Amino acid sequence: MPEPIRLAVDQILSLLRGEASELAAIPLDMEQVPPFHRRVYELARAIAPGQTVSYGDLAARLGQPGAARAVGQALGRNPFALVVPCHRVLAADGRVGGFSANGGVTTKLRLLSIERDGARLNGTAAPQPSAAELGYDPVAAVAHLRDADAALARLIDAVGPFRIRIDRTSSLFLALAEAIVYQQLTGKAAATIFARVQALFPRASEGLSPAHIHRASDAKLRGAGLSRNKLLSLRDLAGKTLAGELPTLADVHALDDEAIIERLTEVRGIGRWTVEMLLIFRLGRADVLPVDDYGVRKGFAVAFRKRELPTADELERRGARWRPFRSVASWYLWRAAERAKTAARASASK
Repeated sequence: MPEPIRLAVDQILSLLRGEASELAAIPLDMEQVPPFHRRVYELARAIAPGQTVSYGDLAARLGQPGAARAVGQALGRNPFALVVPCHRVLAADGRVGGFSANGGVTTKLRLLSIERDGARLNGTAAPQPSAAELGYDPVAAVAHLRDADAALARLIDAVGPFRIRIDRTSSLFLALAEAIVYQQLTGKAAATIFARVQALFPRASEGLSPAHIHRASDAKLRGAGLSRNKLLSLRDLAGKTLAGELPTLADVHALDDEAIIERLTEVRGIGRWTVEMLLIFRLGRADVLPVDDYGVRKGFAVAFRKRELPTADELERRGARWRPFRSVASWYLWRAAERAKTAARASASK
């Protein structure tokens, strides 16, 4: 294998392992690439791993702010998959947009997840999300929490900037299917099984669909590593989606949080906590407080110097001060729990 190709392969494998990678340094032969496409690809290569911009952003950087659609078309014809990281370019308002590589938008979201996890492991801080990305102003949210609760303000000072990561999804079905697979498993094991399930349908350019699950045999799905309970949950999710009994991703934007929880917990295997995680990390809702989450309860005990974990009622009462930004408060409580765990490990290793 020629040395430049071997080095390129090594860099791509590093990226997929979540390690630091120098894809932007890989030389490309763009002699046959149209000039406009070439400029788009050069700008796309400047986007840092795990970060995203929109088609409109790239068009503006080209000096052609009305060319967002043309930028999307150029990226759709990208002959240098991964090396020209079109997976880091989103549609307007943080929507996922298309992705022409195998696996479609599911692959796009997985690549971004790998990159962002790798950035954290490699000590690279994630950028603070913008108001456009979240749907609410993170600066205003943190300022409100500081003013509302002195103990929470001390935690904010200790943790630093609010850096939540919103993983947008192309469909509600896909997000819930992934949540079902991930239940009660480590992230690595769940990711392996979910990848196997998706690999059962290699021609699915838009990702896993309810029709795929509906048509697949039990043996085929169990062979991917699904337990019987998760298989039954996926079947129920697919059936209710196909029957129109569940809201679509477009529908949920018109529903309040409690209405979404009520509708989605009708699915076997989907409980309130699962929907709360979807609301915070997939839909970017600002005012969700998962009072039964262990990490939130542990973080509360640490931040508020409690010997015992708080009850749900205690969390609700204190959380009333944090409205309408309880999701942001929850994120900081999770960080408090993580910091306490890290400190305990360090102490134990001495």
